[in-house]
Parts: sequence; structure tokens; C-alpha cells
Amino acid sequence: MADPSPIRSVLICGYGVMGRGVAGTFAENGFTTTILSRRADELRKLPSGVEAVKEPPEAPPDLIIEFAPEDVSTKQAVYRELEAAYPSDDVLIATGTSGLDLMELAVNMSHPKRFLGVHYFFPADTTPVAEVMAGPATPEAWVDRVAEALARSGKQAISLYKPIVGFLINRLQHAILHETYYLIENGVASAEDIDRAAIEMLGPRMCLTGIIQQKDISGLTIHGLAQRSIVPRLYHNNEPNPMLQGMIERGEDGLGAGKGFYDWQGCDPNVVRQESAGRLTKLLGYLKGGIDPQNPDTVPRPRDLDTLLRWGES
Repeated sequence: MADPSPIRSVLICGYGVMGRGVAGTFAENGFTTTILSRRADELRKLPSGVEAVKEPPEAPPDLIIEFAPEDVSTKQAVYRELEAAYPSDDVLIATGTSGLDLMELAVNMSHPKRFLGVHYFFPADTTPVAEVMAGPATPEAWVDRVAEALARSGKQAISLYKPIVGFLINRLQHAILHETYYLIENGVASAEDIDRAAIEMLGPRMCLTGIIQQKDISGLTIHGLAQRSIVPRLYHNNEPNPMLQGMIERGEDGLGAGKGFYDWQGCDPNVVRQESAGRLTKLLGYLKGGIDPQNPDTVPRPRDLDTLLRWGES
């Protein structure tokens, strides 16, 4: 890449809920922000400082983020259009997918090394974290360049230097959810009790000490012994949960359909989502300013992977 300067201009391809939220975060923080949409003439109430166009702008942006539907061929068609418009590898192209394989998405690209993943969480304008992941051949410096841009847009960026399906956070979520669905399906625990355990125990503890640090604090010997007993008995398979897939096929799609794991009939979906987003914002604000900061003498230092992998050494 000829120009290693900070990212200043962003082109958002697609203007659904996520595209609107992401565009707002960049525009509010001084980036030149443009929406590319075939519906550009119909879009109303764009975030302040955002322009909408039907065709790729003549001036190449520094970063493009695609929010096309979650379909491989649809996204690949977008990349063909973008690479035709911007043949130089100076323009970084990122997919906003949450679960598709970046290796497969990039297979027909002329410049796969400029391809990355950028994963936002709903609602994109207020959630504090976003993930940046390398594509098939993305240099680490380019991942860092996008992560730095996300930081200037108000996000805490998690950087992943190898492509892996699902990024980091969704993989952790789905590992937990896969076991959760198995427990519900087999009558071990109800959805309500599982949610209560997450809200009252797992969630608060993770808010303060994460997943890994908490195990250091409680002691790895006990944790290791528990792993030997529990991990072989977890539900290991390679299939999506049939109970969940069946619910979706029956139209029991959750809040919007009025039924999911809970009965939402009588609840206004917009009010529920707004309230959920507002409560999360308040909680994050409290965690940031309402709890005393850690004593510097209690903050651990990270250890590198090579050190952790020295098996058999005392």
C-alpha cells in the first residue's frame, strides 16, 4: 500500500440498520463518510455529515465496509463492483459479516490482501466494541490501521490477525449457546433459569475480570481438574441445534414474530429493543465511571503465547 497514512474517508455499502449506525459513528468523529446504495435518492434522515450516492464515488475512499445480505454470492458481486471501481490495492475493502468465511468470500478477489472483516454489534452506534480481522493475506499493519480508525470513531477495537469463521466474540457466544440449547432441549434447565444464571452470575463476574483473568484469580489447578471432568461430557457435535432450527422453520423467530424461547405477544418490539439498548448503555456507563478503578498493584501483565505453549517445562 503506497499510502500508510491514517484512514480519513469511509464508504459504507448498504444502508440497513447496521450501515446507518456505523456511518454515524464515523461521521460524528470527523471522517468523510459516504453511503453507497441503489436507494440513495430515497434515503431520508441520514446521520449528520453523511452523503448518499448510487454509484461508487470517483475519489477513492481509504476504507470500504460492505453490509450486503449474508449471502456469499451477493457479497462477492459487491466486491467485483468495488474492485472494478477501485483497482488499486490502496483501498481497503472490509466485509461486515458476522459469520461467513472470509477465505471463501475473498476467493475471486484480484487483491485479496486488502480484504478484511469488520464486525460491529447491534446497536452499532452505541455498543463500545468492534472486531477487525485479517483476510486471507492481510498484513498485520493493515489490520492495525483499520483498528486505529475504529478507535478514532469511538470504538474499542479487538484485532484478530488470522481469519477464522465467526470472529472472536461470536465464537465465544456460540460455544456457550450450543451447550445452552442442548440443556434446554434435554430438560436439564429452563431458558429462564439459564438466563438468570447468566444475568446474576456469569455476566457480573465477566464484567469485572473477563473469562481468563477470573480463572487465574480462582486458581488454575482447580480449573484444570474441572476441565478433565466436564469437557469430555459437554455436548460436542458439528451440527446446528435442531430445536432452534425447527423453531425458525415454524416462524417462531423471537421478538419480531411474537414467539421464540419466550412469548413476546403484547410487547412492542421497538420499545423492547430501545429499552434493551438504553439499559446496556447505562450499565456500560456505570462500569466505566461508577466502580472504583483497580489499584495499579492489582493489574496483571499479559503473557505471550510462546511462553504459554512451553508444555512440559517447569
